[in-house]
Amino acid sequence: MEDEGLARPFSSGIFAFHALEQFLERLPRRKKLVIFLDEFPWLDSRKSGFLSAFEHFWNSWASRQAHLLFVVCGSAASWMIRNIVNNKGGLHHRITQKMRLLPFTLAETETYLKSKGSNLDRYQTLQLYMALGGIPQYLNTVQKGDCASQVIERTCFKKDGLLCGEFKNIYNSLFEMADNHLKAVKALAATPKGLTRQEIIEKCGLSSGGRTTLMLDELEQSGFIRSYKPYDKETKDAIYRLIDEFSLFHLKFMDKADMTTNWARLSEGASYNIWCGMAFESTCLKHIDQIKTGLGLAGKSTQESSWRYIPAKGAKEDGAQIDLLIDRDDHSTTICEIKFYTGQLIINKSYAGELQQKLDVFLERTKTKKTLFLTLITTYGIKNNSHSNSLVKKSLTMDVLFN
Repeated sequence: MEDEGLARPFSSGIFAFHALEQFLERLPRRKKLVIFLDEFPWLDSRKSGFLSAFEHFWNSWASRQAHLLFVVCGSAASWMIRNIVNNKGGLHHRITQKMRLLPFTLAETETYLKSKGSNLDRYQTLQLYMALGGIPQYLNTVQKGDCASQVIERTCFKKDGLLCGEFKNIYNSLFEMADNHLKAVKALAATPKGLTRQEIIEKCGLSSGGRTTLMLDELEQSGFIRSYKPYDKETKDAIYRLIDEFSLFHLKFMDKADMTTNWARLSEGASYNIWCGMAFESTCLKHIDQIKTGLGLAGKSTQESSWRYIPAKGAKEDGAQIDLLIDRDDHSTTICEIKFYTGQLIINKSYAGELQQKLDVFLERTKTKKTLFLTLITTYGIKNNSHSNSLVKKSLTMDVLFN
């Protein structure tokens, strides 16, 4: 419904919301009316007073109109978190529902690609997801008959490819003064197993004050990083990891690419295999609910975390890193080892020794009395042999991530 009074430009936000109030007053109240304010941060331009005008409009009139529903949307994450979600003024505690638009899961990605006529199998869908993530706009570039390698080559390495130049554009559009955000993301990309807040501060040369806390919160709220409370540790000891697939992919391959870069050759190198391991682990950590279902733990109370032990310099003891730890209420703990492999994984004597060492170090350092169950999460499962039979209690394939 249009109104001539709303079609004209306004000199300030106050006048704009006054005109909106007059317009809404004339409408019937029998039905619910939804007012959608898209890209709110850009409406609140410098000196516009748009946010304060909206606060006044909401508190003086709109909040008393039971038939009105206001939806405020914005892609500039830092602005939305600071001015709407954490508002300390007129909108403090006024939000009735928060909704983050998250990327597709693997199951949703598979469904979406099939709707476009794509016949990628799950291994290639996983490869594509590990590079581009579950962003519908990126996945929309998949054409019927494409393989994953063709999509990545065309969108990431060809001149004028959709994602060429996308990395910096994302961060600069989402965050005001994104330099520190980019520093933190690059530091985390260089340390796949994650960093504590203090380690990020030291590596990036940041201050230890509230700005760093806000920056990390903005990155986490926007889905680029995730914090994991280590097993048996305090929240302040949380480990941050970069989980945004495209950021990981860009910093590993696209950042140093030029017009001569050939993805088909790159994907045959050792660096690709290393990246696959990191990206697959990140993908698994985004699909913990699916993993729990595969373990028969759906709906059960659990606490997910990571765990690592780094011995002091010069100490004659072993360290250990556990990718995913699921602590259960049934006096048990599931230890998940995540491995990307092009076929069935074979646990040989050496690898079996590494796995046993992880369990031994964990038992020694935590003094847990719970029963440990080792689970391997791989692409195509593991091959049964004496080592796997004696160590591994459960094996999950990539298929579980698509549930």
